[in-house]
Amino acid sequence: MAELDGPRWGPASGGAPRGLVVLLHGLGADGYDLIDLAPGWGKAVPEAAFVAPHAPEACDIAPHGRQWFSVADRTPARMLAGIRVAAGAVDAFLDAEAARLGLGPERVALMGFSQGAMTALFAGLRRRPGPAAILAYSGRLVGAESLAAEIRSRPPVLLVHGEADEVVPVEGSRVAERALEAAGVPVESLYRPGLSHGLDEVGIMAGALTLQRHLA
Repeated sequence: MAELDGPRWGPASGGAPRGLVVLLHGLGADGYDLIDLAPGWGKAVPEAAFVAPHAPEACDIAPHGRQWFSVADRTPARMLAGIRVAAGAVDAFLDAEAARLGLGPERVALMGFSQGAMTALFAGLRRRPGPAAILAYSGRLVGAESLAAEIRSRPPVLLVHGEADEVVPVEGSRVAERALEAAGVPVESLYRPGLSHGLDEVGIMAGALTLQRHLA
């Protein structure tokens, strides 16, 4: 599998980075879809660098964009196999970026939207040491049945989800919240009334506060 890469931004301070925020985009998008979060969040963590890697595969259900794993076959076994491969690519990328910037792996925060959120949760909870925090927007917990046996770290997790999401129903985050709490993972959840499959200013601000609390 090809090495991941994507747009970068910061740090806002102009100095050497003392933290890193990795942004994982959703299905059919690419890294440019999320890198615009960096200038706003950079005000909360001015010494952090940001990078939004493009997912490793071309999207197989759309004419453009990238995917972390295929959803053409949504049977649990195929989804789990796909996300394991994606998590391996993300792991290698996190290690390489942290080493390139001279940071410990615990100075890396992981954020994802939709399929990127699923990948961030899967990969982040299976890393040791774990990331500084995981921010999961409009996602769900793939591989929940194997988490107890495979969890290697318990970083703080922020779940944000629109209650009117028609693509990934909000129940995905509600189930994830319960599973993470049962696994001893500290979780904060924010459910946004009327919000569909996307981000709003309230959710973005919650992410900024989470990064400030755990990465600044």
